This record gives sequence, C-alpha cells and structure tokens, in this order.
Amino acid sequence: MARSPVVLGIESSCDETGAGLVRDGRLLGHAVASSMDEHARFGGVVPEIAARAHVHAAAPVVRAALADAGLAMGDIDAVAVTTGPGLSGALQVGVAAAKGIAYSLGVPLHGVHHLAGHVAADTLEHGPLPNPCMVLIVSGGHTSLLLVRDLARDPIVHLGDTLDDAAGECFDKVARVFGLPYPGGPAVDRAAREGDPRAVPFPRPLTGPRDDPYAFSFSGLKTAAARWAEQHRQAGLPLPVADGAASLQEAIADVLTRKAVAACAGHGVGTLVVVGGVAANSRVRALAQSRCDAAGIELRVPPLRLCTDNGAMIAAVGDLLVRAGAEPAPLDVSVDPSAPLTYAALHPVARPARATRSVRAA
Repeated sequence: MARSPVVLGIESSCDETGAGLVRDGRLLGHAVASSMDEHARFGGVVPEIAARAHVHAAAPVVRAALADAGLAMGDIDAVAVTTGPGLSGALQVGVAAAKGIAYSLGVPLHGVHHLAGHVAADTLEHGPLPNPCMVLIVSGGHTSLLLVRDLARDPIVHLGDTLDDAAGECFDKVARVFGLPYPGGPAVDRAAREGDPRAVPFPRPLTGPRDDPYAFSFSGLKTAAARWAEQHRQAGLPLPVADGAASLQEAIADVLTRKAVAACAGHGVGTLVVVGGVAANSRVRALAQSRCDAAGIELRVPPLRLCTDNGAMIAAVGDLLVRAGAEPAPLDVSVDPSAPLTYAALHPVARPARATRSVRAA
C-alpha cells in the first residue's frame, strides 16, 4: 500500500520563519526561527528587517523541521506556503523558497491563507474540526468570528470582524503606553498576574443592545487605557501597571469570549475553536473555558507552541487540501498581502497562467 503524502508547510508572513511536516493530520516535525528580538527596540515589526531575517532562516528552518521529523528532502510529496495576508517582502521570501523546493522535487505547490493556517493548527492537537464549528481568531492583526464547515472545501463565513484595532494590536499599543516591553501581549499577561482585574473600569466596546453582536472594536479601549495612564502621569502619581494590565486583559477577554459564546448559541454550534497569538493569553483561555462550560459548549484551543505563527499550521492546511484533491497552485503564484479570508487555499497569480513543468500527484 502506498504511503500517505508528506506535506511541507512554510510560513513567513511576519517575523517568524516556520516550517512543518504533516501527514494524515499528524504533525511529524517542525521548527521556527523568530526575528522578534531584532524588532523589539523599535516597538514593532520592521518589514525590511523581517524580510532579511527570512532570507537567512528559510533554508536552515526547513532542514531543522526535516531533522525533527526524521525525514529527508526527497520524502516531501507536496509543499504548502503562506501566500497572504502579511508583509509583502516577508511573504515573497517564503513563496520563493516553496517554489524552489516544489519545482526541484517535482511536487505540487499549494498557496495557503495565513488565517486558515491558524484554524488548522488546532487539528494537529485535537483531530478533525467538527462540521460546523465556530472559530474565534485573535492575533496582532486580526480578530474575527468565523463559521467553518469543511475547511478544505467550503467557503468560510465571516460573522464578525474587528472594525479597527485587533485585540493583539490593542495589547501591543497599550503595553507601550504602560512602559512594558514588546511584544505587548505576553508582557501584559505577565504583569496582570499581580494586578486586580476590577481596579480600572475599562469599557467593553460594541457590547450594547444595539451593537453588532459579532463585530469587534478595540480602538476605544486602547484610547481609554492611554488616557488612564496619562491622567496618573499628569497628576504625578505612580502608574499601577499591574492593575492596568489586569483590567485591560479582563476587558479584552470579556468581549472576545462573550461574543464567541453568543455566536455559538445563536447558530446552534456546539464547538468553539480559539486560535491565533492571543489565544495564548492565560485569561482569554480561562474565561473561554469557564463560559463554554457554563453554556455546554466544547472548547478547543491549540497548545501554546501552535498559537503563534508556525509552519506546522500551514502544512496542516496543505495536508487537508491534498487529501481533498484540491487543485495545486501554478508555479507563478504570487503573494497577496491583504488577502481576504474566503477559502483556505489562496492562489493569486500575477499574470495569466502559462505552461509549467508537470508535477507528480501527491
């Protein structure tokens, strides 16, 4: 009996260079290199620095993932790569590496939407996604409530998205105001352990009876936190950072989990999947668990190592696409830095498709 195909996934949309290998929904090995320390002194990701770091890390990370899996380059049967959204230069490095590997091995190439990768990351820990399931994506650039059916075949339904700042962006910007280091999310989480989440009555945006029940907005919360900090400084008072961090974290976790559980109830869905970098936040995870338990909803959250950007999640989508018989991308596939999330496969092409070298079926 022929063995199931091994899919290599490559992720380079922001400041992590990731590679992972998946077969039949099982993670065989992965590796991640981060340039986060290089961006920290700037308080955020610098696109040029990120792209240069990907150039240096791409080949070593693929080799490390293969070594972790105990595989050789020749064992790869298909390649999946993030083609969007993300930083244009960073995406181009990953796509160039994926094209080179796919062409040299004569295997199919699949373009993958970055956010679909976050959704698929949970399958590597908990198995296939229920059909349907509710997905809450929370990251530095995205906050969305999605109704997901068959991730490889069906369109992804957006119930609500952020109207301005994403939850992770709010964490990062307020952390800077509080004098906490970058990245802000983990720094706020650490500081909040010593604080009182009820100390500051920060607002819960878009939770009124006339508001969109599934939309998000964190710009006003960011502004409220900045004003609170400024008031202390103008009065010459020490800033109670721990209380501010705990109260900010509580406000964000409250809004996220309240809306997600309401979406499950409103659509008759029994499983909530929380993914993305902010899914690593301790209060988001705890409050989601508490509210799902109270509502009789199953909660699925990937392990911490799969919450942030990684190549394993892209390989997971590629594995699903290969097993679903999805059409591969042409080898002149391009990047789409602002790609909307409609399908898991993302195959933007820069010019009309031309004849390419035939590749063997996975």
